[in-house]
Amino acid sequence: MMSPESVQSWLDEHFARIVGERGVPGASVAVLTQGRVLAAAGGVLSVATGVEATTDSVFQIGSITKLWTSALVMQLVDDGLVDLDAPLRAYLPEFTVGDEAAAAVITTRQLLCHVAGFEGDIFTDTGRGDDAIEKYLASIHDIPQLFEPGEVFSYNNTGFVVLGRLVEVLRGKPFDEVLVGRLATPLGLTHVSPSPYEAILHRAAVGHVPGEDGAPVAAPTWALARSNAPAGSMLAMTARDLLGFVAMHLADGTAPDGSVVLRPETVTAMRQPQVKLPRLSGMGGSWGLGWEMDDLDGHTVIGHDGGTIGQAAFLRFVPAHGVAIALLTNGGDFFGVFNDVLAYLLGELTGITLPGRPVPPADPEPIDPAPYLGRYADTIYDITVGQDADGAIWLDRVPKGVIAEIGGKPERSRLVHFEGDSLISLEPSHGIHLVFAFIGRDAAGLAKYIHYGRVVARA
Repeated sequence: MMSPESVQSWLDEHFARIVGERGVPGASVAVLTQGRVLAAAGGVLSVATGVEATTDSVFQIGSITKLWTSALVMQLVDDGLVDLDAPLRAYLPEFTVGDEAAAAVITTRQLLCHVAGFEGDIFTDTGRGDDAIEKYLASIHDIPQLFEPGEVFSYNNTGFVVLGRLVEVLRGKPFDEVLVGRLATPLGLTHVSPSPYEAILHRAAVGHVPGEDGAPVAAPTWALARSNAPAGSMLAMTARDLLGFVAMHLADGTAPDGSVVLRPETVTAMRQPQVKLPRLSGMGGSWGLGWEMDDLDGHTVIGHDGGTIGQAAFLRFVPAHGVAIALLTNGGDFFGVFNDVLAYLLGELTGITLPGRPVPPADPEPIDPAPYLGRYADTIYDITVGQDADGAIWLDRVPKGVIAEIGGKPERSRLVHFEGDSLISLEPSHGIHLVFAFIGRDAAGLAKYIHYGRVVARA
């Protein structure tokens, strides 16, 4: 097992080189082991300015924000203000979606573990004021319910915005203020930036997207809408501060000054599996109250990933070993850096090998694709599964809404059989082969949904 000193030496020697070789403009990493945090950075914060990335630079953590939102919700539970299994309307009577019967029974627990069942990628911009989340809640009154609450895991950004509003109402303050006041401040974290107003006080990373020649160029905008802040639209911090949050979980909810941020039993409960996932690209085997989890080599590995406009963040945490690694990037082949740095160091420090991402079989089984063919749609993609004259199966995914507005491009993938009712892309996208599971059957025997982490209904 590597000592803290050898970890730092390895980072100093290799991290910046790996970042450059993988075409990542800039990145930062922090490693928590034996009670110490080691850090390194490489590259630049923006190719337009050439400002060097340092360990004090803040990157957006994207959906890892959901762990912070989950902690704020569990503080409400600790304070006796919320029962996870009571209908959400007991605390947010104004909550409603397109299916009134579902809205009346959806619980806080179901929102925390992504099984509430309503459309999950609503990115409505409701302005930059402190009422952005309140206005967002009112705007989702007619969104579709895809399945019964509790029936299926479907990653749900919308649900976490609803949880953010729950925090605001029961704490009587805007979400950003609650996050800083109840998490960042007691944990002694100095670079946690819930909006661009705080991020600009530090060296702040800019996201990058592929330019016309494929090389990374600075993204046209820094963050998504403030309305989605509890789901991960703009929270930024250093990798070291992200591990300060994890260290609190390692310490059974206790802050460095001895104050209780979460009760020990709450910390434990958050890591208990609540729902199992189908085998999908880049996702764990189960989900807890906020945390994503996998059982590997006899130990539980927990964490979360995050992506915003041209930035990608990764967090992995092995409680039994007291080891955590945070990797923050701003474009390029970030999955390559994940493999070369995070997965490598986690293996060296814990003996745990992170599973390889699914790959197509060498000799795919021929199948009848008829149940899968057709068009599927949600608020951010139109997906068409078709078959050409040679029998090849193709998936076309066309972005719309906010994904199209920030530069998302249509993608075409050839699919082959993977396992059961799942197909996998023959060529990788951003370094991974996407798995698409087809679930449910209608009266004609056609798949009702396509599932790639999100459940998308047949149009």
